[in-house]
Amino acid sequence: MRSLQIRDLPEDVYEALSFRAKRNRRSLAQQAVVELRNVTELQRAEDRKEIVRLLRRKVEDGTRRVEPAPEELLREDRDR
Repeated sequence: MRSLQIRDLPEDVYEALSFRAKRNRRSLAQQAVVELRNVTELQRAEDRKEIVRLLRRKVEDGTRRVEPAPEELLREDRDR
């Protein structure tokens, strides 16, 4: 497993992370992994939404016909 070292972490970021780690009964490292994972999941969701918006725009202006629907493609991707 890879590791990450963060230097010059602002005090307020450290305190917030430390507080949430204690509240969730996790180590600081475990909490950092959880929060980084949450951020990447949110970004993936935003990327998917943008893909759907682009596909819809192309369908609406007639430049592209999409079958199956973008939502079905995303659902299939999430189920993998």
